[in-house]
Amino acid sequence: MGKKKNQKQQPSASKDDLLNTLGDFTSKENWDSFFTIRGSDDSFEWYAEWPQLRDSLLPLMQQHQSPSSPSPSSSLQILVPGCGNSRLSEHLYDAGFGDITNIDFSKVAISGMLRRNVRDRPNMRWRVMDMTQMQFPDDTFNVVLDKGGLDALMEPELGPQLGTKYLSEVKRVLKSRGKFICLTLAESHVLGLLFPKFRFGWNVCLYAIPQKPSTKPDLQTFMVVAEKESSNELHQIISSFDHSSLACNPNQASGLLEALESENRIRGEYLNGSDVLYSLEDLQLGAKGDLKKLSPGRRVQLTLGEQGVSHFCYKAVLLDAKQQSGAFSFHCGVFIVPKTRSHEWLFSSEEGQWQVVESSKAARLIMVLLEASHANADMEDIQKDLSPLVKPLAPADNDKGNQIPFMTASDGIKQRSVVYQGSSSLTGPVVIEDVVYENTDDVSHSLPFRRLIFERTEGLVQSEALLTRDGLFDKSVYGTEMKKVSSSSKSKGRGALKRNNESSGKMKVYHGYLASSYHTAIISGFSLISSYLESVASAGNRVKAVVIGLGAGLLPMFLHGCMQSMQIEAVELDPVMLNLARDYFGFTEDKRMKVHIADGIQFVRDYRNLYAAGNEVLLSSNGSCKLSDAESRSTAIDIIIVDVDSSDSSSGLRCPAADFVEESFLQNVKDTLSEQGLFVINLVSRSPAIKDAVVSRMKEVFSHLFCIQLEGEVNLVLFGLCSESHIEEDCIPDAALKLDKLLNSEHPEISQSITDAAKKLKRLK
Repeated sequence: MGKKKNQKQQPSASKDDLLNTLGDFTSKENWDSFFTIRGSDDSFEWYAEWPQLRDSLLPLMQQHQSPSSPSPSSSLQILVPGCGNSRLSEHLYDAGFGDITNIDFSKVAISGMLRRNVRDRPNMRWRVMDMTQMQFPDDTFNVVLDKGGLDALMEPELGPQLGTKYLSEVKRVLKSRGKFICLTLAESHVLGLLFPKFRFGWNVCLYAIPQKPSTKPDLQTFMVVAEKESSNELHQIISSFDHSSLACNPNQASGLLEALESENRIRGEYLNGSDVLYSLEDLQLGAKGDLKKLSPGRRVQLTLGEQGVSHFCYKAVLLDAKQQSGAFSFHCGVFIVPKTRSHEWLFSSEEGQWQVVESSKAARLIMVLLEASHANADMEDIQKDLSPLVKPLAPADNDKGNQIPFMTASDGIKQRSVVYQGSSSLTGPVVIEDVVYENTDDVSHSLPFRRLIFERTEGLVQSEALLTRDGLFDKSVYGTEMKKVSSSSKSKGRGALKRNNESSGKMKVYHGYLASSYHTAIISGFSLISSYLESVASAGNRVKAVVIGLGAGLLPMFLHGCMQSMQIEAVELDPVMLNLARDYFGFTEDKRMKVHIADGIQFVRDYRNLYAAGNEVLLSSNGSCKLSDAESRSTAIDIIIVDVDSSDSSSGLRCPAADFVEESFLQNVKDTLSEQGLFVINLVSRSPAIKDAVVSRMKEVFSHLFCIQLEGEVNLVLFGLCSESHIEEDCIPDAALKLDKLLNSEHPEISQSITDAAKKLKRLK
């Protein structure tokens, strides 16, 4: 339990030995043995004896006294659960509170207490009863007074199950305006359950019980008082003591204050209308209106299930259809989203969720987003676990009580095998898997794909490539019906891993195919400088491109194969990624393809400094810059592409890392580019405010800014132009055709997809 088991000032070896025999504080047999050995006359107080409690406790009790009542005993019904052989009830009785019921699951304790009090306190009641399953009607007591009972139930290794059941019973048996008075050591795991259980419809105060004089800080007793209100209002928790003046054990003080601050922060978010997770209990108390009635446009995020109640806990979203006038297939339905797809825009964004509601034809849809904890569970077991949890969320007219239907979003994967699973000190855990998608309208063949996944961006695919026999494309095998799989790598999920140590045979990555829609968008943006690219190629010169973020090397390899006039420099921070790109994705280097293991921001800064000095830059394999005396002319970069993910999602950016959109970096990029240069950045964020801030920053640096918003995805590909002149939007289709002639693609469908993407280019004015 973690609390100090003996705070009395007269230590006794036999007493300590007795406590050590208890072991499990939730065991009835252990307590029976304890009280048998100890005897009924020798009372045992866990903490805070009557002299310390009296001045804090009695005023709270007297607040319930009716003005017309001659004494508190005529109106106050008190329950003391887990009473043991403490003298607390006796002191209250002697102070005038005569209507007291004591319960304990130890028959030995109750029998002893009854014998001890039957003559002097004849009206005091004693019952053998489990405090987690009380045998009292609802709304029975004015006060439930707990001294250490909740603490005893909350053994950390046993979890909150018993504590949850007990607090539910407390709330049930209390009358309106009744008080739950909990004397506790206020350990963090206890408060972590206690505070959330008394949010809506309760007024909670926290008191510090005075300690006995001591030479050193000791564990202090605290009193949590939760008063049951007639309304469902939410209040901040009030503490009656100066936080800086606590003289108890430092660890106890810091744990309590941290739990109090955390809970009040959550309550503040509720009060401010923030989009936070509600519990089912909160919603049943009316935190977001009457759940039994449909409320058009209502959207509530909540948690379902808890330890001891269900096998799993779930994150869910309750959505009431915006238009309630149409014909619905059912009043309430459940839509389960597997972990592999929970990060997709359709299921993770509010706009996407409303689209699902509309297509589901449900008046109320409960969308359940599965997580890693559900990975090994069968979908049938998930549905069985969810059924009793979602039933209270159904509106009152739910098909006259019919069973709530379940729907599931497929993860789209027919076959999966892991070909690599490892880790990097920079990137973290990495998985490479081969998959075959289920047949859909987008895929006319069961083509295999290889996917690179970073576990730090759980569920997101970083890179994806088509696998063919020996990495070659044979039309007699694959045919002309091959269509593009519309997967936005870095925004598409994956399923549970199934290890397969067998080789994929001679299947290798084919670099003439773009499996990622955002790669297609990046290349389509070259249309903005297609005239310049054409002039460079016609003069027999090379276009110089730098790709920051190698990943699996798929974008550089595609450009290398399709644009013979392009010199490509890839910059990658993690050397492990280079090895994986070589070993599993067929990445190779030659005279037109170089890789530099370096920090991308430092790389651009160094290049800019040397370029500004008017010297040619030769780049060594470790990413540092050297001056060349061979020529005096300076060499600028024509295209810089930033395609890196962020290891820190706290900034709100998944791609790129926040440093890559700082004004200083953007300015260095512009200074490094040629006069006709193009800057491309793949931006992934679900925050419109963050996107707007990045766009605004780029407008300050680049003369003209264009973008492509990928349909149904969170990727926004931005293009910054250095030239003062720019192409008009109505001329982009012709510019795209010019780019198409420069691309040496073997597949018309790939060229067409690039041309089509270019038509979506929009100028940001």
